[in-house]
Amino acid sequence: MQYPRVMIAGVHSGSGKTTLSLGLMAALRRRGIEVQPFKVGPDYIDSGLHTRACGRCSHNLDSWMMTPEVMDTVFAKNAASTEISIIEGVMGLFDGFRGERVAGSSAQVALMLKAPVVLVVHVNNMSQSCVALVKGFMEYEPGVEIKGVILNHASAFHQEWVAPNLEAELGVKVLGCVPQQDSIAIPERHLGLLPADEQGELALHLDKLADLVEAYLDIEAVLALAREASPLDLYWHSPPVATVTTIGVARDAAFSFYYQDSLDYLNELGAEIKYFSPLHDASLPAVDGIYIGGGFPEMFLPQLSGNNSMKRSIQEAHQLGMPILAECGGLMYLTRTLQDWEGHSWPGVGVVPADTVMTRKLQELGYIEATALQDSVMAEQGDVVRGHEFHYSALKGLGPEQKAFQLEGGMSRGTRRDGYAEGSLVASYLHLQLRANPAAARRFVEACISYRHRNR
Repeated sequence: MQYPRVMIAGVHSGSGKTTLSLGLMAALRRRGIEVQPFKVGPDYIDSGLHTRACGRCSHNLDSWMMTPEVMDTVFAKNAASTEISIIEGVMGLFDGFRGERVAGSSAQVALMLKAPVVLVVHVNNMSQSCVALVKGFMEYEPGVEIKGVILNHASAFHQEWVAPNLEAELGVKVLGCVPQQDSIAIPERHLGLLPADEQGELALHLDKLADLVEAYLDIEAVLALAREASPLDLYWHSPPVATVTTIGVARDAAFSFYYQDSLDYLNELGAEIKYFSPLHDASLPAVDGIYIGGGFPEMFLPQLSGNNSMKRSIQEAHQLGMPILAECGGLMYLTRTLQDWEGHSWPGVGVVPADTVMTRKLQELGYIEATALQDSVMAEQGDVVRGHEFHYSALKGLGPEQKAFQLEGGMSRGTRRDGYAEGSLVASYLHLQLRANPAAARRFVEACISYRHRNR
């Protein structure tokens, strides 16, 4: 099939690829073109911004966590019904898993999906060196098709002198010279950009970004590159699904870090998803299991701590043996207390016998391979899952025998233990892409089905 697609990648983090990707998505949508957004790597915030820009859910493509078959499925399933796919890269084009050449990088995803690449270069304080830089990127991995370049933070000098040299010397098309725009800035906090649900003026920002792209990018040339992408032998057939269980998913401003494809995969396994808000709802809906993902509970401690009826509802569900899967922010919420940056402790749900402490220092970041140390509702002892961690908080009070996983990867060398598993509850800092960990997803759904049969 012909899947028009293009990857917007950067020379490094901070090159402007998110800004330009969002602007391009918004500009194309403004033209009435249906865009399917994708984000390379383990990122939730950019995906949420994509979704707002396109009016269509963004999906993550991760060549380290996903097998080629899973990546093909996620791409084909979502790209087939749209006019163009815009894939935003992560970090620099070749940055991936612990510096192992292209493993886990945007470049590897581009290779796997035969996606033309548009390279964003932040050219402030650079002139002819830009040509040498782009030449190096083009030659480092020849299989990666760098078809276009966008010069970001460019001046009239770059447009008049550097852009023509790039085209003449390297034969690569310069698709735009975008000047610095200090008036367009997406708010940030400690884990990156501010999530879409917390940005009241996001629509205005997206309009400004669309205007910027319309003014300085050759959008028709980008569309032409996407349409020239090689055909892919990928197809998606929606499987027939019978609902066999119901899973409650915590979703609000405090808990928004979910791979949409993980939720889609739970649906395909027979789970109906019911959303609930730990911030605003008084109790859980009628469900057979609970999934509490990551997010920013540390930014909403008074509201979460003060919603005692919801905390009691989760406590009662846990006492009844309802399966609970909690990731990162979900783990933090389920501990006895959460200590904020000022040292004040707020009562949590209390089903994890530990305390969370917010720190000013990044505690962990990166891809993780986790081996289950004991049986749980998502793994048998010895099972291995792949995920990632990114957190500034630390867990205090768990003994080594209570830890759920032995972890390898991230910022640390060697192995370490983390997480908590007891009865029907498993909670850790791990973020999982469930389709990429199908045994864990099936085991969790099966636990929910068993609970349903015992209690209904």
